[in-house]
Order: sequence, then C-alpha cells, then structure tokens
Amino acid sequence: MASAAEQLAANMNFQAFSKATELHKRIWFTLGAMIVYRLGCFIPIPGIDINAFAQAFQGQAGGILGMFNMFSGGAVERMAVFALNVMPYISASIIVQLMGSVYPPWEKLRKEGGEAGRKQLNQYTRYLTVILAVFQSIGIAASLQAGQGIVDNPGPFFVVSTVVILTGGTMFLMWLGEQVTSRGVGNGVSLIIFAGIVAVLPRYVMQAFELTRTGGMSGAVLLLIVALAVLVTVFIVFMERSQRRLLVQYPKRQQGNRMFGGDTSFLPLKVNTAGVIPPIFASSLLLLPTTVMGFASTADLPSWAQWLPGLVGQLQNGQPLFMLLYGLLIIFFCFFYTSVVFNPEDTAENLRKYGGFLPGIRPGKRTAEYLDFVLTRLTVIGAAYITLVCLLPEALIGFANVQFYLGGTSILIVVSVTMDTVTQIQSHLLAHQYEGLIKKSKLRGMGRR
Repeated sequence: MASAAEQLAANMNFQAFSKATELHKRIWFTLGAMIVYRLGCFIPIPGIDINAFAQAFQGQAGGILGMFNMFSGGAVERMAVFALNVMPYISASIIVQLMGSVYPPWEKLRKEGGEAGRKQLNQYTRYLTVILAVFQSIGIAASLQAGQGIVDNPGPFFVVSTVVILTGGTMFLMWLGEQVTSRGVGNGVSLIIFAGIVAVLPRYVMQAFELTRTGGMSGAVLLLIVALAVLVTVFIVFMERSQRRLLVQYPKRQQGNRMFGGDTSFLPLKVNTAGVIPPIFASSLLLLPTTVMGFASTADLPSWAQWLPGLVGQLQNGQPLFMLLYGLLIIFFCFFYTSVVFNPEDTAENLRKYGGFLPGIRPGKRTAEYLDFVLTRLTVIGAAYITLVCLLPEALIGFANVQFYLGGTSILIVVSVTMDTVTQIQSHLLAHQYEGLIKKSKLRGMGRR
C-alpha cells in the first residue's frame, strides 16, 4: 500500500491544481499579505534623517543587529514602520508558554481549558506583545534621539509618534500573520520571517561576491560557504523528513456477524518535533537586550554600566559567548516546545480509548512512559541536529572573520517553512480531490436510482 507521501505526490499534478479554486484563493491571499508586509518594510517612520540613521546603523551592523535586520527584511536599516517585525510577539509567546508550564492557573488553561483556554492564552499573548513592543519602541526612540543629527525635532512628540507607529506595525504584522494562518497557506508568522530572509538573500549573496572581489574574503572561503550551504540544506531536508514510526495494533472485535478491527497502523514521531521554533525563540531572546544597546552612546552611560558595551560586543555573530548562549537556548527550547506540542499521556489515553496498543507495552501509564522515553531520545537527536546546523556557520564566521549573516538559522527557517508550506498546499489539493471524488460518487448513485 502506498504511503501518504506517495499518494500526495501522485495526486500533485497541474490539472488538479487548476481546478482547486479554494486553494487559488488561499495562495493569492498569502501572496497579497506578503506584498503588504514588504511594502511596510520600505516606509520609514517620520521625523528622522534617513542618511544620518544609515551612517549610524552601518557602524553597528557588524553583529547581531545585522542578523536582526535580516530577519526583518531590511526594515531595521531603514527604520521602517515594521522595524520591530514580529519579534515582540515571539518574545511574548515564549513568556506565555513558559508561564503556562509553571503558573498553575495558566497551566490549567493550557491542559484543561480546551479551545476556550487556548483562545484565552492567545489573548494574553497579544496583551503582552503590546507591552513588549511599547517598551522596545521607547528604547529605540530614546536611542534615536541620543544619536547625532538623526532626529529632526527631538522631543516628547517624536517619542510618542515613534512608539505608536512601531507598536502599531508589530500589532498589524501579528494580525496579518493570524489571517494568513487561517485564510492563507502556511503559518503566517513563520512566513513573515521567511519573506524577510528571502528578500535580503540576494543582497547578502552579492555582498559575499563583493567581499571576494575586493579581497575581504578569499575565494576558498566563498567556495566553502557555498558548499556548506548546499550540504546544510540537504541535511535539513533529510532530518526534517526523518521520523520514528511506532507500530500500533488494534484488536479484532465482533459486532453481530461481522468482524471489525485487527488492523495495524503507525504512530509517526518526528526527530525534530519542535520545528524551527527553538532557533527563532533563541534568536529573539538574544536580540531583545541588544536591540537598543546597539544605538546607545557609550559616553552617555553611567559609570556602573560601562561594562554593558563589552557584554554586547560578546553577543555578536561568531563570538564564543554568543555561540554558547545560542546553543544552550536552542537545546532548552527544543525540549520545552516538544513537551508543549506533544503530550505522551494524552496520546496514550487516546490510543486506549480507540482500542489501540503498542506491541509488548501495556496500555495506559506504561504506554505513556514508553512514548516519553522514545520522544526524549528523539529530542536529543533533534536538538543536536538543530544546534549543529545553527552553530556551524557561526563558527565559520568567527574562524574566517567575515561579516556574512546568512547562517544556519536562516537556511533552517527558509527550508523548513518552504517544506511546511508545500505540504499544506498538497494537503489542500488532496482534500479538494477527495471532495471531487465524493461528489462524483454521489452523482453516480443518484443516476442509478
């Protein structure tokens, strides 16, 4: 019997795609949303001198701000209305999910609240997004005013207008991402980050060639980067498709004169259950404290805070402290997010309700313990894989001493989001074909009558 992937591939043809009108609407809606997002990345906030800001940004673009600028699709270097991107929303999601594991009322909402509980936690995430965006916007506005000649008319009005515009831009992107998730194709927030990376990809590629031409980077290093990108892409595709398939059996049961059950199926457990969430969360936490410090003047800092610029200097791409914290955060979020999205006890209970069992494992508590054991071992492999993919290019940057921001995190996000989006398109297409077959069978039944 053909697998689900083979069935999807067999049903993926142009004729079937041309008839899926609902899928066309979803794709056009997604493309339209991405165009709106990209337009907002080119509209600067009012009241700043773009040229003066560009010079100030160039002086601070050699590290983690460059990575932040890549995630935002170049909106940071233009100080556009979408400069904060969806990072406050991601940070708020981290906090709410962490609190949902340690704060009893929220933990009860997450585990027992069902759909209503999930909506309530999502509402808390939105409120917290506003708070984080306001604080980050205030810090950015204050940093812009501290810069020499960046703000045309410094004062309270500029601060208020900047806070309103940047916070409004983040909330609009959050809403746009939710609309894409429900009315488009793919995960909206992931697609927004994906679109930002893809938009600046040609520039960073050209930057690498320009560095090679001017002697800033050797040709051997460029070839090594290209080869590494290809190998990492192949490795990501292989690992994202890898899964542990647990055999599930269903006992036979008799109803009247008929015998039901006795079938076998598989419970697929992905090696990387957390997906691209761990590196995104880790990047968000590392970007949060350095977003404002990148534009702060060292001379204006009090004496007790003079050590902050040195710490920020260590949180740059290729630095040992950055790689250490980045790797530890990725590993932590791999285990944490896997525990959020997959509950072994619920899965074991559902198997027991439907009469399924794992061969050699008693239903109920024993099954849950075995699932947790297998999932933990898979998460160890998945965490090691993501950490390796994200840190190997960072180590190359530190070794070769080149300012090249297209690292493993970017490749992981681009490849994973592309695969997930294509899978959703195939799922919509297959659902459309099934609906067509059902309609045809009904029409044939009516014709026979």
